[in-house]
Amino acid sequence: MKKDRNYYKIKKAISQLLLYVVVCGLATVCLIPLYWMIRSSFMRNTDIYVMDPFIVWPKEMLWSNYIDTVNFMPFLKYTGNTLIILCGSMVGVLLTASLAAYAFARVSWRGRNICFFLILTTMMLPASVTIVPQFMIWKNLKSLDTYVPLILPAFLGGGAFNIFLLRQFFLGIPKDLDEAAYIDGAGHVRVFFQIILPLSKSALIVVGLFTFLNCWNEFFAPLIYLSDQNKYTLALGLLQFRGNYTSKWQLLMAASTIVAAPCILVYLLGQRYLLEGISMTGMKA
Repeated sequence: MKKDRNYYKIKKAISQLLLYVVVCGLATVCLIPLYWMIRSSFMRNTDIYVMDPFIVWPKEMLWSNYIDTVNFMPFLKYTGNTLIILCGSMVGVLLTASLAAYAFARVSWRGRNICFFLILTTMMLPASVTIVPQFMIWKNLKSLDTYVPLILPAFLGGGAFNIFLLRQFFLGIPKDLDEAAYIDGAGHVRVFFQIILPLSKSALIVVGLFTFLNCWNEFFAPLIYLSDQNKYTLALGLLQFRGNYTSKWQLLMAASTIVAAPCILVYLLGQRYLLEGISMTGMKA
């Protein structure tokens, strides 16, 4: 028996070691682009692609690349434009997605499951299919070169995935709380704001994280709808480092590092809520 226990302990230790090796290997592969970006941001443009010998890390770190990056384009203006879209989208998604999820999870009405199924089917529709129809709609509404096409859709449900995520989380909250509130004379509005939302902090933070990352890194939608450079976002501003004949790769890498830093920081601060929200979602069908 003692030999069997030692055998299983050794087997378990080896399996865990192999698992850690695989995880570390995959993490290394994922971190290579980040390493290349940060490394290149401190180098000269001519040294970035030198392979013989390969420069693992620049001996002379050119911090001036970051100063030149900020001076090369109106960085503060583009940051402000991005924050305008981000804040508007964040409010719209958190408000309307939670309202829709509450209606599907806590309110009984005819055709509820059919409507929810139709909303889920929109997740299977490729985004490229809707580009032209959406563009024609906003063109007819005379909303091109404005932030309306980038913010207003967030107030129209917040996206099927966000509704699904919040609905599944709301289903895990005991309905006894709702019934007790109804007995005390509360309505759906009071139950939603005073009971459901306070108990759904982690799920709302998860939706907020996804919304932040999507809006901060969004490139295609601003490229389609914005033509005035004064209204560009940070993602569009990165295009200015690429020319027809030459590209300022060192400045582009420095700008990309600056733009990526808030995403990494937000993820590190919210990863606990991210894991908690996802793990608790779907506990009840």
